[in-house]
Amino acid sequence: MRWQTVRLFLWGEIPSSKLERRLLLKLDWFILSYCCLMYFTNYLDRANVNNAYVSGMRQELNMQGNDFNKINTIFTCGYIVGMIPNNLMLQVVPPRLWFPSMQIVWGVLTFCSSSVRNVEQLYAIRFFQGISEASTFVGTHYVLGSWYKPGELGKRSGIFTSSGLAGTLFSGVLQAAVYQHLQGVGGRSGWRWLFIIDGVITLPIALYGFLIFPDVPSTTQAFYLSEEERALSQDRLDSDVVHHGLSWDLAKRVFSRWRWYGCSLLFAVSGETESFGSNNLMGQWLSAVGGYTVEQVDYYPSGVTAFGIASTLVCATWTDYTRARWPVLVYMCFCCTVAAICILVWSSPTGLKFFAYYLAGASYAGQATTFAWANQICADDYQERAVVLASMNMWNNAVNAWWPLLFYPATDAPRFKKGMIAMICTCAATLGVTWLVWYLERREQRSAKRKAMENADHMRDDSPSPVEKDKPLKDE
Repeated sequence: MRWQTVRLFLWGEIPSSKLERRLLLKLDWFILSYCCLMYFTNYLDRANVNNAYVSGMRQELNMQGNDFNKINTIFTCGYIVGMIPNNLMLQVVPPRLWFPSMQIVWGVLTFCSSSVRNVEQLYAIRFFQGISEASTFVGTHYVLGSWYKPGELGKRSGIFTSSGLAGTLFSGVLQAAVYQHLQGVGGRSGWRWLFIIDGVITLPIALYGFLIFPDVPSTTQAFYLSEEERALSQDRLDSDVVHHGLSWDLAKRVFSRWRWYGCSLLFAVSGETESFGSNNLMGQWLSAVGGYTVEQVDYYPSGVTAFGIASTLVCATWTDYTRARWPVLVYMCFCCTVAAICILVWSSPTGLKFFAYYLAGASYAGQATTFAWANQICADDYQERAVVLASMNMWNNAVNAWWPLLFYPATDAPRFKKGMIAMICTCAATLGVTWLVWYLERREQRSAKRKAMENADHMRDDSPSPVEKDKPLKDE
């Protein structure tokens, strides 16, 4: 009994049969392996821009003022443009074709980044990379929600999200190694080699996706799934799902319910708690205060990501076990508020600032949990779920397009005073929206339960009594 409890806590809902256990093992291996590798290269690319900036790109491209923030803003604009179209394309084009195709596009553009001669060329490349990379995050959460039950989803979402953080972590280590060993080789700067290596890593993973990705349960033709396993993959999730054809009725269903509004608002606000890591504030701080080598500026911020990975995996495991998602957001807000206060008090010792930046890595834990929560809320309508997931990320990036320019401009390094105040306010707002979504979900569940009981009572009232069933029919 104790071993079953431990197993339930560590890996989620226990399969009810050997067939289901075998199916889950195959799904975990083939879906998670490709999605995690794909997201790893996705975040590797994003982090490489941050690390290249503090490793020579700024000087070589003669970047001034907020040019660095503009690069990220333009990427975000492309990301917003590609968000919903990419997710709707998964309703038309098999994911095994769409995901790897988009990965090839951003891999080729990554190679192009190694040859830019001015920051304007980088602007153009980053916009189109944003469009292609928009397919990965939300699309994968949609696919995960199509294969896994709510009790299995949190851990898998956490592993997927952590793979992106691992890309960020690896980028810092890779940039430091490239700077040490490839700086000047072939007449290229170390940061240019970084983009080349990134592209070399990306393209073989896309080929792997073409070969093994299983699409979704209703259309899968994966060679490694038997007919029994394909049937089970649909039966174990389809009992409460209403299937609709793709039509304008989708817009009515989405906009007449609270789910789109509540979930979009939740991630639009809570996603900004990741600003410490997404804007590499620690790297900018170390570079601005001076006294640190290029390798140290690349290495030290990796601790933020490492704590983010640990927080994500622990929290995802806990939420699958308890089925409660909201406490993770409370934990995240607490850590980020403490971190912001420690940095806001500028007279605090350097060691405390290191601690604060690392503690802020807890903000990444909310990402996997928030999307697992939305998958759970919208589990009864797969088309609505696709739109809601895409919209959550779209609205977060719509805010993120201007948020760093306003609160975290590179010119504010090393203190980022406005940013720290904004972080405290963001955490307070996140707590408020978290309560709102929790309340609305509970209200919807109570309403559904009440309707189910009323329907059951109505069916009992309409059914003939045993006496009536046995009563002989009168001759006419």
